[in-house]
Amino acid sequence: MGIHNSTDSGLKGHMRTHHCAQLRNEDVGKKVTLCGWNNKYRDLGGLHFVDIRDKNGLTQLAFDEYQGDLDALKKMSLESVIKVTGTVRRRPDSALNKNMDTGEVEVAVEEFEVLSQAAEVPFLPHGKISATEDLRLKYRYLDLRSDKLQRILSTRSNAMKWAREALYEEGFTEVETSILYKTTPEGARDYIVPSRVHPGKVYALPQSPQTMKQLLMIGNTDKYFQICKCFRDEDLRADRQPEFSQIDIEVSFATQEYIKNLSTKIVRKLFKLDDNFEIPVMSYQDAMRDYGSDKPDVRFGLKHHIVTDLFKGSGFKVFESIIDSGLNKAIFVAKEHKEFSRKETDALVDVVKPHGGKGVAWFKVNGDEVSGGISKFVTPETLKALRELSGETGDGTFFFCADSKASVAHASADALRRHFGHDLNLIKKDDYKFLWVNDFPLLEYDEEDGRFYACHHPFTMPKVDRLDDFMSGDPEKLKGMPAEAYDLVCNGYEMAGGSLRIFQTEVQKQMFKVLGMGEKEVSEKFGFFIEALSYGTPPHAGVAFGFDRTVMLMAQTDNIRDVIAFPKTNAATDLMCSAPSTPDENQLKDLKLKLN
Repeated sequence: MGIHNSTDSGLKGHMRTHHCAQLRNEDVGKKVTLCGWNNKYRDLGGLHFVDIRDKNGLTQLAFDEYQGDLDALKKMSLESVIKVTGTVRRRPDSALNKNMDTGEVEVAVEEFEVLSQAAEVPFLPHGKISATEDLRLKYRYLDLRSDKLQRILSTRSNAMKWAREALYEEGFTEVETSILYKTTPEGARDYIVPSRVHPGKVYALPQSPQTMKQLLMIGNTDKYFQICKCFRDEDLRADRQPEFSQIDIEVSFATQEYIKNLSTKIVRKLFKLDDNFEIPVMSYQDAMRDYGSDKPDVRFGLKHHIVTDLFKGSGFKVFESIIDSGLNKAIFVAKEHKEFSRKETDALVDVVKPHGGKGVAWFKVNGDEVSGGISKFVTPETLKALRELSGETGDGTFFFCADSKASVAHASADALRRHFGHDLNLIKKDDYKFLWVNDFPLLEYDEEDGRFYACHHPFTMPKVDRLDDFMSGDPEKLKGMPAEAYDLVCNGYEMAGGSLRIFQTEVQKQMFKVLGMGEKEVSEKFGFFIEALSYGTPPHAGVAFGFDRTVMLMAQTDNIRDVIAFPKTNAATDLMCSAPSTPDENQLKDLKLKLN
């Protein structure tokens, strides 16, 4: 167990003189006081030992010189809180423990006190057998005693400190914005808070401080940031929570280059990278073509290859049926990585099914021979074309994800690639690969609804060199139009995202018009914002780091609940305090509400 952040400064008034991972050989002979939990009690034929534990580690306590009642040790339960005073001494050579930071010393106890006797705990936070996640979430305060979670909380604390330092060095002002705010369309559902003093009206918890930070730019704040809570009522995944934190940044008179340089400085600080570290850039189009994802994990290869047209006239109906309107992507896995059994290839349908995929086609290559899977549809000419297109000339297996919807083919091939990356051990541990993804689409057209939706949010600037096309409102010119938007990606996760903002009133009005919002709706939802833009708005840009996700990467865990002190489940519930809960009748009466 290593030391965390809690080295005492020497301020008077603390109950202890040292923490439980602090004592070393140079402390031998000192009289010390330690406080912590009973981690383990041992009675070795009349020799009594207790391991006392705090967030920093362990110290062995020896009771051979203790003059008090030893029966108190036998009555003391595990996880009871104790306080001891004694003298540090060196352990006998036969009892040295190289696995403990304090393993060369122990404390000969002179005074001993049980501060808080513990009831039998549902699980031991340092036990060899791990409790189920639901049990650990129900008793989160016990799980927080574990070394893993305390290390992560320390990592999170340091990340906040280092991010603030980087931004203060650049002259930023930290500003807190409203939590009770106005409901605005940001892409997900709002959490709303009924108002008691304005019956029938609600506040919304902010999905992000987007309009507020833009108003700060209008208000001459120039360089703003805050580490803030945001709220989204959306379906959850392993890397999402209904309430989350972000490092929110906005800058007046900023270019994309400035925002990227600033973000790179923060990344260097958080991940302890060299001053000359730079982040490569990839276009959204290239990311989708090569990886099927706008947040590709580039720690390993296995790029996708678009092979839709290569199977024209092949006789394989699945591939031929999507040539005109769909997408077919290939991934090649070299024989040196793995030779697949039929059972393994059949099981790949379970990898793509959650993404809409109906299956994975394949065939093996050995020299000029093909076998297995769809090999009977693969002519020598097709194989030659595949090899030329992919650049793969060795032996191995080609896999294919095809669908009439390009989005399904992309997502299925992405899932397959990530599966191979983990299954074939192609990803190096402790490896971080950062990437800027540029030029995201500005809008998404929904055929069923017959309208455009904002891909990012309705305040994102269209690509500046396409502004005339945007202002024309021509639907054909709007489809596929890029935005002045950028994401920072790390190891397959979106770590931060931002854009240049619309700062001209007419452009913002046009955006609302393109999104199908009438003047009345715009006035009700954004009238204050449109008016603010009209009073002289500087060009501005911003970025927001998903702080929980960033800490998740720093802590090298794949579960975002690990990095939040009191997280929710995938069903957005708090098992510890049973939230959400039913309001009582008086609360509903005050709010003039009835529940259906």
